[in-house]
Amino acid sequence: MNKKLLFLITLLFVGLLLSACGDNNDSTSNESNDEGENSENEENNEGKKLTVLVEGGSPAEAVAEETRDSFKEETGYDVIIESVPYTGVYDRMRTELTTGSGAFDVATIDTIWLPALYEGLEPIQDIVTDEISADLFPGLIDGATIEDNVYGLPTWTNSKILLYRKDLFEDENNKSAFEAEFGYELAPPGDWEQYKDIASFFGNNEDYPELYGTSVFGASSGDSVASWLDHVTQAGADNLVLDDNGEVIVNDQYHVDALNMLNDLVSTEGSVPENTLETASAETAELFYNGNLAMMLAWGHFYVPANDPDTSDVAGKVGAAPMIAGEEGIGVVPGPWYQVIPSSSNKKDMAKKYLEFMYEKNELYADALGVAARQSVFEEYGKEEKYSHLTPLAKTLNAEQTQNRPSTDQWQEIESEALIPAIQKVLGGELTAQEALDEANEIIEGIVN
Repeated sequence: MNKKLLFLITLLFVGLLLSACGDNNDSTSNESNDEGENSENEENNEGKKLTVLVEGGSPAEAVAEETRDSFKEETGYDVIIESVPYTGVYDRMRTELTTGSGAFDVATIDTIWLPALYEGLEPIQDIVTDEISADLFPGLIDGATIEDNVYGLPTWTNSKILLYRKDLFEDENNKSAFEAEFGYELAPPGDWEQYKDIASFFGNNEDYPELYGTSVFGASSGDSVASWLDHVTQAGADNLVLDDNGEVIVNDQYHVDALNMLNDLVSTEGSVPENTLETASAETAELFYNGNLAMMLAWGHFYVPANDPDTSDVAGKVGAAPMIAGEEGIGVVPGPWYQVIPSSSNKKDMAKKYLEFMYEKNELYADALGVAARQSVFEEYGKEEKYSHLTPLAKTLNAEQTQNRPSTDQWQEIESEALIPAIQKVLGGELTAQEALDEANEIIEGIVN
């Protein structure tokens, strides 16, 4: 098995990472009792161990392994790392919420699980200082806040940005031909119309018979939903799928316009590969690394393997730019992961120390994955050519239209039962965007009501 195939298998796995929370008075009144009980339990604990739940093979596991010795030196606690598959993290957390067994003390979880798990988590706002908040990207603390309590400290965040073939965009013949056809200079696209123009230009260029302009995510996965919602934010939406009152808004003009934009790409000959309904992050990356795409909207950390000759045929030819803008500017739906503390843990105080410790080691996630949570890490690592994608990624994450998914414990059902089918019906030519989203609106109303 060659290196590229190994990488693509890993990429499918990493895609799962990305495809990307009660009552204050009760928490306050029980705080002193909980702290006393925690201290007593920790003192009586034999062997001083802190059990951490992570996804196997993930950056969370790699960084936990890398830091376990230094944490023991600092605290005297052994870090026991329990790794499970992606879905196993959620399953174990649900089991812990039900049984309260205290099986582990810290877990690293996907943001989409927080609304379903927060009732079994320990609030941690007492360790989220103003200094910490100021160094995190907008929305990261809000994304872990439910009913005025903060339940997670971010390990990394990510979003899609534009990766493009510098050699194609800088070629003088391509620049002349493009300007002659479209009337403006060939450059990394800044908005929807430029993106569609450039996709058509490269996808129908006789000089590059095996090249498509870009791809559209239409596979049956959350990655396709996240990709579409990126464009909904760009269209001007203040809320995604549900409004602040929980009312379903998935068939409004912002959602329709974004889906129409994607369908325009699919409907334009040569712009994207034909197997749209089987395409998401892994398939797009394979096409790009093999030299079959001029550009792709991809998770930011894909920039690193795209420029690695062991995994990419176009290494050294790839540039990065911010996500494209719609009518109201740049916007995306971030894909952060958080470290959380189960309320069943008997070592909450030490677990909080672990979260603080890992926050100070946040740059290790950049080493492992190519992204992090702290803006200071983005700024420092972005100075290196290997991580130059972090500068446009930071601009994208800081964009005014960037926003989180709705905070609902029914999100996965909404996604699988309504949103994925709607996207596929439109991109597959069965329904118009308005028809498909009207249908999805009814399905979601049945779920939430």
